[in-house]
Amino acid sequence: MNGNLVRLAFCFFVLLGAAGATAPADAQTLALVGGNVYASPEAAPLADAVVITSDGVITAIGSRSEVQIPSDARVIDCSGKTVVAGFWNSHVHFTQEVWKNAASAPAAALEAPMRDMLTKWGFTTVWDLGSDPRASLPLRARINAGNVAGPNILLAGNMYPKGGHPIYVPAEIEVPEVATPNEAATMARNFLGMGHNGIKLFTGAFMGDKPVVNMDPTVAKAAVDVAHAQGKPVFAHPQNTAGVETVIGAGVDVMAHTVPSQRGGYTPEQLARFKLQGIALTPTLSLFTTVVLDPAVTARIVTATADQLRQFSENGGVVLFGTDVGFIKIYDTTLEYELMHRALSERQILASLTTNPAQYFKAAKKGRVEKGFDADVVVLDGDPTADVKNLARVAYTIRAGKVIYQKP
Repeated sequence: MNGNLVRLAFCFFVLLGAAGATAPADAQTLALVGGNVYASPEAAPLADAVVITSDGVITAIGSRSEVQIPSDARVIDCSGKTVVAGFWNSHVHFTQEVWKNAASAPAAALEAPMRDMLTKWGFTTVWDLGSDPRASLPLRARINAGNVAGPNILLAGNMYPKGGHPIYVPAEIEVPEVATPNEAATMARNFLGMGHNGIKLFTGAFMGDKPVVNMDPTVAKAAVDVAHAQGKPVFAHPQNTAGVETVIGAGVDVMAHTVPSQRGGYTPEQLARFKLQGIALTPTLSLFTTVVLDPAVTARIVTATADQLRQFSENGGVVLFGTDVGFIKIYDTTLEYELMHRALSERQILASLTTNPAQYFKAAKKGRVEKGFDADVVVLDGDPTADVKNLARVAYTIRAGKVIYQKP
């Protein structure tokens, strides 16, 4: 096992302090006036509404005649627009070159790529499922201090099976490999000790034209047990059927991808275990438009993954929105929404962005536009229940009462 990355990152954590999900500095009093507000995905819209936020919290919501606008509020005209809760992207990566100097780079040099990748698309909370903590920890700290405009970042420490350095990860990049349950447990404790919010396991590593290297279920379970003992979730990257079975056997919480290599979709036995164990799914469908060059093969892969999403959802599973952005360069979320819409309704997709992750990750004050909830809000140019593509037409992204993106 290579522990150098973890030990170096721990030094950064000690210097920075444990960075939690805090509100950014300089939160304003905001009045969002005249929009149609969906308090939740299942709710009817409140027309010509006013939403007031102060000190990072929603303090009032109602019709124009019911809500008094504070004299010191910044008024944002939302006429003809739709207001929904802030979006979660439950699968991103801060692995690109631009993030490597996150501790010292000028704020503007970080905010521009952050806007292109995340805040422009409405994301107020993201799960980083694998990056160099020497970059991601200081990046998160600067965002939480109000020095950089960005989303709330939750971090998952990665573990790979022994000999499972994926072909798409450059050979010169060290990845934390674990061979035994003791190594996995130690690695999990180290990641959580340095301030990570969860663990991600590569239950299967893609090796190109060589066989997939799968993680032993006992190794995976050791990491899961440590994380669950601290109340932290575990994600998994399954590459094949064996990887899916390890997800089930080890008690993993979230599958970070669908698995197109599992022909015929999920089995009835797998679906039953998913439901029994409360396993969630982040489908990342647009990822699969990038893996091969043959359009016909791509079409078959995308159809298979959309079918898996439909199976999973119809089985009652929790779906979490995620794109794998940072690994892939498809920043525009429109394609992901369109592909998800093959299997889910517009309101189900909105739930995957808002109420589903908030409830699944026990963020009790997120996911809804309600009084007393965190002022994480997205203003859209159109109604997402009329056209799912409107979810990507973002006019404002507001995190904890601070505008972190405004459409030019």
